[in-house]
Amino acid sequence: MASTRPSRVGDQLRAEIANLLAREVHDPGIGFLTITHVHVSPDLQVARVYYTTLGDEKARRETSRALGRATPFLRRQIGSRLRLKRVPLLEFFFDESIERGDRIERILNDIGSERAAGADADAAPQPAPDEPNRNEPNNDE
Repeated sequence: MASTRPSRVGDQLRAEIANLLAREVHDPGIGFLTITHVHVSPDLQVARVYYTTLGDEKARRETSRALGRATPFLRRQIGSRLRLKRVPLLEFFFDESIERGDRIERILNDIGSERAAGADADAAPQPAPDEPNRNEPNNDE
């Protein structure tokens, strides 16, 4: 049976890091940031912190650099706030799953609107059998 301790420590780390970034890290490069998930190794030595941020690729790079600058501060604060023998090494990774999910949702919405448009075209009134169809060429001549 897998241990739940790494997942519990990950949840605590996620809450503490989010709190620290929102209230105590004053780096303008961080901007609007959301910690989505923290995966802690089974030996509790490494924590992979996944985050997402608003903005383009340039803003994403700036946020990554700002998190790199804030990492020593975050580790010190976590060490004083959480009861752990050793504070895990923090590794930050941009979480692309949110963007992938948004892209899939846009594709599904496009498919749904195309199907609805196709259904509307099928539901258009058809000419009566004794009336000539004005959209088709007349071959009676």
